[in-house]
Amino acid sequence: AAMLVHDWELDRLTGVTGPTASYSADELAQIAFLDCEHKLAQLADLLALVDGKVPLLIEIKSRRRYDVEESCIAVRDALKNYRGAHAVMSFDPRVSRWFRRNSPETVHGLVIREDEKGMTQKAWQRHFALWLARPDFVAYHVMALPNPMTCGPLLRWEPSRGGQLFPHIYGPLPSVAVVRADPLPLDAAGHHLFPAHTGVGP
Repeated sequence: AAMLVHDWELDRLTGVTGPTASYSADELAQIAFLDCEHKLAQLADLLALVDGKVPLLIEIKSRRRYDVEESCIAVRDALKNYRGAHAVMSFDPRVSRWFRRNSPETVHGLVIREDEKGMTQKAWQRHFALWLARPDFVAYHVMALPNPMTCGPLLRWEPSRGGQLFPHIYGPLPSVAVVRADPLPLDAAGHHLFPAHTGVGP
């Protein structure tokens, strides 16, 4: 089963030591986060909680010499009957390639950053990753933008009113990317009234 866990080792986030992969999904589900009663959850738990209310962007973790196929299969199986808007992405181009070949209906993306924390510090590595992945979208590290590696519509999260981050699209937005459209009427003071499902207050 696909688990919602960030680290390869459990020590930093839980009171348990050892590699995450050394525990079964059932065993991981019994482990609580540090100083908290909440336990590690499966992707299926998150899908049931969200239930299509908001789009989901799921990152699949990887590292050098890691076989990503098991993780990809687990995520695909969890998403099999999920009807909400979603996409998967990874720093590892093999993930996008796997979904392109084995689950083409799943929107799949490649994450790229150019600093020491990424897997694509050199230009040839970035070009090779794009060639291998052939992703539906690219999530590029904001500190490396603008960048000749990006083309088409660019989505950037930028400060808006009160410092709140807001997504801005630079470029044309294809109609196939639109999953919902809502009117934004103005109140008496001329402020936009956002739909309730967005969680954005006046």
